[in-house]
Amino acid sequence: QVQFVESGGGTVQPGGSLRLSCAASGSIFSNHAMGWYRQAPGKQRELIAGITSGGSTMYTDSVRGRFTISRDNAKNTIYLQMNSLKPEDTAVYYCNAHIGGTPLFGSSWGQGTQVTVSS
Repeated sequence: QVQFVESGGGTVQPGGSLRLSCAASGSIFSNHAMGWYRQAPGKQRELIAGITSGGSTMYTDSVRGRFTISRDNAKNTIYLQMNSLKPEDTAVYYCNAHIGGTPLFGSSWGQGTQVTVSS
């Protein structure tokens, strides 16, 4: 069974930092690129950072230079280090496996983790 468990969200002031974690089922993790998505109120869910099984990374323009995605293959976990947070980063953050940005398990999203950036 496919399962994603996100954690680490919270409320921070602009300029602050958070580190998100996502634990994924072992069979998913070892075979696929993984990504962090986010969904802001009233907007569609979007891929913001991805990492291949070999460690190559990609970022959307809105987070490049501020966010860092990484993975721990031994723990079947990916991370998102978020620095210099802005109010526009406020969203629910999710993870999933993906191919070219398209989530592979679109019917098995986790509960997500809420990130709120506010003064």
